[in-house]
Formats: sequence, structure tokens, C-alpha cells
Amino acid sequence: MSIKGAVRLDKRTKNLAKRVRRGEIAVIDHEDIDGTSAEMLVERHVGAVINVASSISGRYPNVGPQILLKAAIPLIDVDDDLFQSLKEGEEIVVDGSDVRRNGTVLAHGEVLTSQEVRARMDSAKLNLGNELEAFARNTLSYVVEEKGLLLDPTAFPHIDTAIAGRHAMIVVRGEGYKEDLAIIRTYLRDVKPVLIGVDGGADALLDLGFRPDIIVGDMDSVSDRALKCGAEIIVHTYADSSRKSPGIDRVETLEIPHKAIAAPGTSEDLAMLLAYEKGAELIVAVGTHSHLVDFLDKGRKGMSSTFLVRLRVGSRLVDAKGVNKLYGLRPPVFRDLCLISLAALLVVFSVLVFSPTAVERLHAVAMDVLSKVRLFMLGIRARMI
Repeated sequence: MSIKGAVRLDKRTKNLAKRVRRGEIAVIDHEDIDGTSAEMLVERHVGAVINVASSISGRYPNVGPQILLKAAIPLIDVDDDLFQSLKEGEEIVVDGSDVRRNGTVLAHGEVLTSQEVRARMDSAKLNLGNELEAFARNTLSYVVEEKGLLLDPTAFPHIDTAIAGRHAMIVVRGEGYKEDLAIIRTYLRDVKPVLIGVDGGADALLDLGFRPDIIVGDMDSVSDRALKCGAEIIVHTYADSSRKSPGIDRVETLEIPHKAIAAPGTSEDLAMLLAYEKGAELIVAVGTHSHLVDFLDKGRKGMSSTFLVRLRVGSRLVDAKGVNKLYGLRPPVFRDLCLISLAALLVVFSVLVFSPTAVERLHAVAMDVLSKVRLFMLGIRARMI
């Protein structure tokens, strides 16, 4: 295996995925590559991925490496700090486990194979119990500190988008979000819910042909295109007012009108509370994070805020995550239509066979049509004479 291409470097994989191009070689520093980041690299059709960290450490069964290898994208883990020795845009060659520049070996790493990844995944599953115990302990320790999310109303500013009495759909760029959105496209067109994109979830809606009404987040993974699409912008800032939010700086630089809310928890927690407090009749969540691996992928040590928020809004919440897998169990629509058509033809055939009256009427109609055709032809012949 020898792959040549321009190199793109970034220690934040999601930032790199925005600018890397087809066939280029992505150099990342991402321990335990998560599924969403891997899918973004696959969508960009990178030539190879070089990771200066462990792509699957064995701490928990992260699915990112499997996604890359399934897409036939080579994945190499190296110990050398290539961020010091490489420059953005220069050409390198991945030759097996070697990384070369102008014929010189810069680093020697380990090419991850599907067999190796499966073995590490199996080992990581054995460690999942320890991770779950630590995760639960951290969650409980923060529940008391963040109990205001459950007990106290959040001070949301006035928003122009009418939510009360309507459905609200919250889209997060999590595992399987694209497939889930594609399945419920008809719901989106028929019901026309308020569309709330959480950071990159706004881009997911635009890619599907729908404009988000509201964008909520710290603005770290949403595109300029989405921010300028006309949606209301709500920047999630730190609860600690002494810390400046980078999201504020970004929207101010782009000169985009916005509102800011300082609150604990994640941006998707805030989006759910917004829909709930503004009176949404039903809240549909797509791509949200809800289980242990999701939160470990995000680097979170607990889920107290999400736990409390879901307790609060649960009576109105419908989680659409994974609906594409459920729908996939149904037979294809084309087969359904064929079966219905066949059944209708059988009914018609049965009526014709067993009903003499129906046969006589059908014969009379046919003779009438033939008679009219004959008269029409005779008329044409007379004109020609």
C-alpha cells in the first residue's frame, strides 16, 4: 500500500474534516476516534488517516476505526509528533507503516487492520463495566450541583420563532443522524415542525433541503453557511460569566444578530429546554447523545445535565435516534405496491370468471368500442375519396 497526497493537519478532527479534500492525507491527534468524526472523514473521501494518538485505546469500544476501515481508508497510528515535522499542504507518502517525505522516513507506525480493531473492540468491551461505574459515580456527584436544570425555569430571552403548540425537532450531528433524517423526511414536510439545529445539526438540515428556524450551540462546529441562512442564533455560553465564549466572538465577527444564554450542561440539553419552556407540544430528538459510548465519545465523564433535562421534558420527548434501523425491517415500498396491485388484479379476475353478468357487460363495452373505431375509420376513408 502506497498513498501519495497533500497533508492536512489539525488536532481537532471535526475542524480538519471541514477543509480536507478528496485524496488528501489527514493527520490527527485523536485518541479513541468517535463515529461522528470518522463519518465526516469518510464523507470527505480522504486518502488515508494518520493518528499520532491511539485510535482505539481499549478504554471503551469506540466505533470510529471500524467506520474508516469499512470505507477502505487506511488508518495508521504513529508515536512521532508529526505536527512538529510536517507543514500544511506539503506532499507526503504513506508506504505501508512508513510515513515518507521526499524519500525520507519521518515516522514508522502501526497499520490498523480490521482483525486488529475487532480484537481491541472485544478487549474494550470487557473494560466497559469499569467505565460505567466511574461514569455513574461522576453523574451522581454532579446531579446535586445541577439540580436547577430540573427544578428551576431557565431564563430564555424572547425569540421570534413561534414554538407554542407546535412540534419541535432538535437535530444533533450524532451517530446515524443522516439516515434518521432521511427516513422522517415525510414527517418534516407534512407536519412542518420548528427546526432547531444544535451546532453542526443545522448543516445536516440544510444538506437535506430544510432551513433551520433556530441554531443553538457554542458555534464550534457549525458552518458559516448555516449561520448566515436566516435562522435565529442562540449562543450557549459558559455558566461562569468570567469565561469568554468563543461562540460570541465568532458571530460578532460575522456580524450576525444573536442572543446568548449562560447555562450548565450541553447545547443539546439547552435546545430541549428551549423547546419545552417555549411550549412545544412535542419534541422530536434526532442524533442526540443518550448512552454511555455516546458520552465517552464526547469526552464527558458524566451525564447529569442530560439525565435531569430528560426527566424534565420526558412527557413531551420522542427520541428518533435509530429509527432508520427500525424502518429497515419493513419490506420495501415497491414490493408493497406490487402486492397490492396483484391482489386487486386477482379480485377483478375472480369477478370476471365467476360473474356471467360482468362478462356480458365487458363484452358489450368491447363491441361498442370496436363499432366506434370502425365508423371512425370509414369516415377517414370517405374523406380521402
